[in-house]
Amino acid sequence: MTAPRDMKIEVSLTPALYPYRTIKESHITVAIDVLRATTAVCAAFRAGCSEVVPLDTLEGLEPYRAQGYGIAAERGGRKLPGSDYGNSPTEYMSKDMSGVRLAYSTTNGTVSILKGADAELTLVGAFANRDALCERLKEEGRDVVLLCSGWQNDFCLEDTLVAGAIIDRLGSPHGDAANMALALWKAAEVDPYGYCRDASHVHRLQGFGPQAVADIEFAFKMNTCPVVPVLRDGKLKIEN
Repeated sequence: MTAPRDMKIEVSLTPALYPYRTIKESHITVAIDVLRATTAVCAAFRAGCSEVVPLDTLEGLEPYRAQGYGIAAERGGRKLPGSDYGNSPTEYMSKDMSGVRLAYSTTNGTVSILKGADAELTLVGAFANRDALCERLKEEGRDVVLLCSGWQNDFCLEDTLVAGAIIDRLGSPHGDAANMALALWKAAEVDPYGYCRDASHVHRLQGFGPQAVADIEFAFKMNTCPVVPVLRDGKLKIEN
């Protein structure tokens, strides 16, 4: 697969850097939080979920509960008490989510999704949907900003690898961050999980128990959830 010749792909390594991107006109933003928010979104849709409303504050969740939404909330890597779901992709994949609507708030991922909402089109990306996402980006043919969520506005290795994997599929890196992401992916692609074993967020999640470890393993697998969540009017959906 090759991107259109005039298509550029830029990487924002953290949400704090996103306002300083060079691509600002008529572009697509792809929000990436592979551990675990965007992987979990893809998993929820793969399990039958009909809609996900990303929220950057916990206060915004409760009005949706009264409308029949399931509440999915995470802070610091842990599911919050009183929530129906957290941000565990393996939890979603183990359930029948048919028709479920989610109101969803996480530490990093939903913040990035909403930050990217200024783009002409905002998509969600992870290893789980890499090839389906790249097909959509190729069809659109517009410039792309890959927005890595990182950890509380700091760089993280695993999101950057996802960005590199997308660029590897499409080509057309634009700028040093994109070239770095591609180089890191080339070094990691044989065993991306192994490459990230010493990453800080991997270590953080491993301390949360067996399900979190299963989530990490799932998140590093390619193309397990071939869906492309699209943000329209504040809601993520799958467009047929």
